[in-house]
Amino acid sequence: MTDDIEAKLPSAMQKTTFTVLGICCGSEAALVHKILNPLEGIENVSVNVLAKTTTVIHDPSEISASQIVNALNKAKLKAGIRELGQVKTRKQSWPNANVIASGVLLLVAMFSYIYQPLIWVSLASIAIGIPGILRRGIAALGRCMLDINVLMVIAVFGAVGLGDYLEGASVVFLFAFAQWLEAKSSDKAQASLESLMNLAPRTAVIAETGETLDVKDIRINTLVSVKAGERVPVDGVVVTGGSTIDESSLTGEFMPVDKEVGSKVWAGSVVLTGFINVATKALEEDSAVARMVKLVEDAQSQRSNIEAFIEKFAKYYTPGVVLIAAGIAVVPWVLSFQDVHHWIYLSLVLLVVACPCALVISTPVAKVCGLSAAAKMGLIIKGGNHLEALAKIKAIAFDKTGTLTEGAFEVVDMQLVEQKIDINHMFYWISSLENLSSHPIAKALVEYSRSHGIQPSREVKEFRIIPGEGISGYVDDCLIQIGNAQLAFRNGWLSENEFYINEAGITVGYVGMDNHFIGYFRLGDQVRGEAAQAVHELQKQGIEVTILTGDSKAAAELIQKQIGENIKVEASLAPEDKMKKIAELKEKWGLTAMVGDGINDAPALAASDVGIAMGVAGSAVATETADVALMSNDLRKIPEAVKLAKAALRKNYQNVALSLAVKLLFFGLAFGGMPSLWAAVVADMGTCLVVIFNSMLLLQKDKKGGSSTFDKASEQLYIRVEPGLDSGCNRTLQGNLEGLHEPLLPPKEKEEKEERPRSCCKGCCGGAKGKEADFK
Repeated sequence: MTDDIEAKLPSAMQKTTFTVLGICCGSEAALVHKILNPLEGIENVSVNVLAKTTTVIHDPSEISASQIVNALNKAKLKAGIRELGQVKTRKQSWPNANVIASGVLLLVAMFSYIYQPLIWVSLASIAIGIPGILRRGIAALGRCMLDINVLMVIAVFGAVGLGDYLEGASVVFLFAFAQWLEAKSSDKAQASLESLMNLAPRTAVIAETGETLDVKDIRINTLVSVKAGERVPVDGVVVTGGSTIDESSLTGEFMPVDKEVGSKVWAGSVVLTGFINVATKALEEDSAVARMVKLVEDAQSQRSNIEAFIEKFAKYYTPGVVLIAAGIAVVPWVLSFQDVHHWIYLSLVLLVVACPCALVISTPVAKVCGLSAAAKMGLIIKGGNHLEALAKIKAIAFDKTGTLTEGAFEVVDMQLVEQKIDINHMFYWISSLENLSSHPIAKALVEYSRSHGIQPSREVKEFRIIPGEGISGYVDDCLIQIGNAQLAFRNGWLSENEFYINEAGITVGYVGMDNHFIGYFRLGDQVRGEAAQAVHELQKQGIEVTILTGDSKAAAELIQKQIGENIKVEASLAPEDKMKKIAELKEKWGLTAMVGDGINDAPALAASDVGIAMGVAGSAVATETADVALMSNDLRKIPEAVKLAKAALRKNYQNVALSLAVKLLFFGLAFGGMPSLWAAVVADMGTCLVVIFNSMLLLQKDKKGGSSTFDKASEQLYIRVEPGLDSGCNRTLQGNLEGLHEPLLPPKEKEEKEERPRSCCKGCCGGAKGKEADFK
């Protein structure tokens, strides 16, 4: 049972996570709320039953973390402060001494069937085993709470009062032993998250000195060395050396990736061959691993819809059953029934069966196991509600560029329309302007110009983004505009009758100088190898697939032919148009997911029921945008995520059904004349164990199957913005991202050797006046 935490915290507030080992079920989570909510300075309390943690948003000036710990420990809840990213599990291989002693004495007491006086040993067994249960029960009653400990204390003392000493001792031992088993099982489920947190090593070797330092002391731009067989300790960039690296711990991709100078590497990845020196680009708490762990932990603290319903149901269920049990005990006694002992004993059995532990834990345990299994696959699902929604999606929309396609453009050709201008000048103007853009098209154009010996200018003035159309700026006093067909038509460069470019499968950009059309370029983008398979797998699951793209209809139809003719395609869409299409899909099909890059598709991702961002390892922007984040670019992870979500939802239903079925069965047996206290304890706690083990099956993912080769485009990790229309030159959102992009300027030594054309506007064409005359 968990509670949501507000995403935005007041500046004075602090979020602290506490380990509360005394939590065993949802009723004790309610006890935590009863203790903490009335305290001054506490804004919000969230309890994770399975993880046995409590996250509190509080004002440290009014109540400190240590004071919160003290308040919890007064109720014998075994609380302590936990640092984010650390899982505290019990390492006891055996139950504590009290439980063992209680069991041994119970075994001796069972020989009372042979030698009657041994029945008194049962009282010793109860006396040794019940103190912990009694303390927690008294703490709960002191706050007017009915939890499992209260119910068990009533059952035990009731059995003793009826003279069933052996029965009372059985209840005490079985309950204490079952709690230990449940704790061990919960720890196994939590171990999957602990393994995520232990991905990155705790120390790093400084390259210059060979000194070993704690990773938390490593600053940005520090050089660390990593050799074959070691894990990369920090997020950074390779500055010397080369290696093959296993990134499966983060991305779920089992194909090793080659890294060279300039390549990004992430903490937790394993160096398989070679030796590299890495320059740190993020602190420990900001690394990809840390962000992933934080997302998983935060996700565990968010309730799903099923979880919220079960919690509300249990809130009324337990008191209701307690009242029924009390009625069964009191009414026959008041009416002077003959066998009052039977009715009182029956009421005690109902109290034990009434415990909602298995029912309340049935959904959180499935959620936590599902989220942990997803994380190991390279999928971050940011909450139980998103996991549940993903299982129920009926339609899914894909962005095209960088999602279904590689997003790594190649220039097909570049043509001049104005013959009085040298082609090298157009190379120069294009590369100078595009060098300031963060679009993948820009990278392709700059590299293409360099391959022809042309370097971009460092002095571009008044660079600006033309929303939905392209970019413009002054290069050596020439106004250069580069954009899509919308820009070209608006400037009067083109008309459909006068000029036509075959755009089938091609992205086209138009170039103008001082408002005159001077040429165009065409770029190609390859469909991802696994795209068709991923789409087919989704369709097999009965999900409607649609492509939403800002590119031309011809380019979109080519993608459609390569992936599947039965896929609907919507082309030439601006970001706001994608939002409208998502709304239409939701109205027609129901729950709808959107797959994009998490930056340019932010409006559509937000409008969808489940936003899925792909290839986000190392990208904080994309990770924060979506509900589901794929750490790699393998599209096959998406149908896998849907399958996992459906499996987790099935586990939810199975666990709830099992919990209710066992209770109904024992209610029936009890009223049918076969009540048994010890059997009720075994059934109730046994159901808890079955629920946990059933959910843990989600963690048994086959790891032998590999994924496709890691997408090389994801290694570049540049900021990408989707094309607004057919040319793919929409930079609508880039203005706020310029600070994130390092201009693609070459080393100084290389620049001196490369050719740089003279400015056309400063002489080669006779200056501005000459140029005007030429075009006239």
